[in-house]
Amino acid sequence: MALPFFVGDSTIKAMQSSLEQTSVQYIKGVGPAKKKLFENLGVFTLEDLLYLFPRRYEDRRVMTPIAQTKVGENQTICGKILKQSSRKSWHTKKHVSEITIDDGTGRMSCTWFNQPYLTSYLKPGQKMVCYGKVDVYKNRLQMVSPEFELLDKDESEKNSLSMNRIVPIYPLTRGITQRYLRKLIRGCLDNYKKDLKDELPVALRNKHRLANIKRSIENSHFPEDPKIQEEAMRRISFEEFYFFQISIILRRFSTIQKQGVPHKITDASVLKFIDSFPFELTKAQKKVIREIKADMKKEHPMLRLLQGDVASGKTIVALGGCFMAFHHKCQSAFMAPTEILARQHFHTIKKWIKEGPLKGMKVALLVSGLKKKERDDILLKVASGDIDLVVGTHAIVNEEVTFKSLSFVVIDEQHKFGVRQRALLGEKGTNPDVLIMTATPIPRTLCITLYGDLDLSIINELPKGRGKIKTIEYSEERALEVYTKVQENVSEGRQAYIVYPIIEESEKLDLKAAQEMFKAFQKNEFKKFRLALIHGQMKRSETQEIMERFKKGEIDILVATTVLEVGVDVPNANVMVVEHAERFGLAQLHQLRGRIGRGKHDSFCLLIANSQTDEGAARMQAICSTTDGFKIAQHDLEIRGPGRFFGRHQHGLNELKVANPATQLDILELARKEAIALTRSDPSLEKSNNQDVRLLIVKRYPTYLNFVNAG
Repeated sequence: MALPFFVGDSTIKAMQSSLEQTSVQYIKGVGPAKKKLFENLGVFTLEDLLYLFPRRYEDRRVMTPIAQTKVGENQTICGKILKQSSRKSWHTKKHVSEITIDDGTGRMSCTWFNQPYLTSYLKPGQKMVCYGKVDVYKNRLQMVSPEFELLDKDESEKNSLSMNRIVPIYPLTRGITQRYLRKLIRGCLDNYKKDLKDELPVALRNKHRLANIKRSIENSHFPEDPKIQEEAMRRISFEEFYFFQISIILRRFSTIQKQGVPHKITDASVLKFIDSFPFELTKAQKKVIREIKADMKKEHPMLRLLQGDVASGKTIVALGGCFMAFHHKCQSAFMAPTEILARQHFHTIKKWIKEGPLKGMKVALLVSGLKKKERDDILLKVASGDIDLVVGTHAIVNEEVTFKSLSFVVIDEQHKFGVRQRALLGEKGTNPDVLIMTATPIPRTLCITLYGDLDLSIINELPKGRGKIKTIEYSEERALEVYTKVQENVSEGRQAYIVYPIIEESEKLDLKAAQEMFKAFQKNEFKKFRLALIHGQMKRSETQEIMERFKKGEIDILVATTVLEVGVDVPNANVMVVEHAERFGLAQLHQLRGRIGRGKHDSFCLLIANSQTDEGAARMQAICSTTDGFKIAQHDLEIRGPGRFFGRHQHGLNELKVANPATQLDILELARKEAIALTRSDPSLEKSNNQDVRLLIVKRYPTYLNFVNAG
């Protein structure tokens, strides 16, 4: 079955609507300066603006009187600023802005830290709405760092977009306010709603009683009641899931039709590989190796996703596939997202192939930092087949890299690569078997959504003999306790990491920077120990040298930025301190924590945090409650939603502006069922009544569909 989906950029542009082609700059009230601000929100066109949905809603039809607010709960209040003050905190030296708000039934204190501009922004007599968690401090009701909105004098009138209605609360960037955004989107709906085209087939809408797109977009921004808003979101979510699932299923169809390399592998040879290590592989590792073996024997190429928590032993499993290709006299490629990780894989594999069934396998490291002569020599040997396994970064997919007989490909930490990079590596051979690995466990719902075309393997147990990891959150005021804990462990012969979110001190962000704190630690808390600093702006050679010294035990404490997130394996390091932990994503924190707990000693992940938002507090609670990567991933998906779970590398997830697999599994499964029914009845979408669907898939997912046809 052919899938004639190749289209050029000009064809795709011709299929775009006026909403897709109109820059946000030309909307009344925007202009060139605001255009740049909107780009921070991912808004480039008029259509993007209409699809910039609220992150939540406030029911301002009836406000909660201050006298009736409930302590410990998030509440929305409205009143006038009675007084305003600012000061420096005596113990943290932070700037504190404070107001007292009065609504006639009572008063509430609202406090913000390190936002000195609020002193000139919030004035007595102004009317404002505040949303936040209600607490009691010194017998007074208060909110700490609440979201707020100043209201105009006429904001209580019936035509207001900010009062006496269910009010949309949008994601913002500095320079754009809620009131401005509401007014702009309201104007765009009034002027351009008529140009919205309903992409879902009428029969499908009628079957599931789904509203048309115009009404759904309108009600997602300015709903009359919560039920109408939920119905609108359900309809838009169904459409997003439906079309994305069609593209995923088409990719699956294309994979199983290609002619791959059927590897001749015996059970005895695989067992010999499994038994060749000086330690016993886990049951999960053995199971996945058998799954890979079964796939590699087939006529069509393997496309398998391997999920395994940090330190679960995915590299050995991947090496099993490399062994099977080597056994079949073919080549393998192993692509990692960073040079640190690529080098680590290279050295680990070199150590394992000295003896046993892998003896004689020739391995080369291909990264961008190689000298020209060394690189040219490797390229020549790869092209001639003298190299059996190439380990490297994205440098492997460069045009000048050619393989003689590539039959197995490993892509590690795949969410750091785009779909096209995966396709380019696949094009290096004749439809090679592909194993995609991730140490960011992906919940089942997101697997269905994003990886419906892949077979799934899971390593859900860690190797024996590992110590336990305990994760503890500390406030900034208790930082000295954390440093004492580090001193105790290092004095016992262990090593430690201290990680920061930025490199240099910044006036805009009151964060302890790695460079500044490194100098302070050398003079004070850790002056008795051997310290080193590592960050992303250092030269590659410096980074490599420091990491080697740390691995050899020549450095006691490594102060670093998130360059450590992936690819560091030092079993003797058993303490991970993360400063300003609330600034890190949940997946990032879990990856950082995975750098410890690799030896026999118990380990400690110590988080110094000052969570001022519900999301930040939720992340801290989740990371401290479990070390199970799959539970962490589910929490992360629920907190952030799918669009931010992987970032912009995953083209398809950018289409999920509303749909959330974590909370809408019923809609996802319904949409997938309909997508399967459509593609089974018309695999190439060639029937006349499916032409519109076909064109939409081409337009929305050109990268995915080029990947379908790759090879």
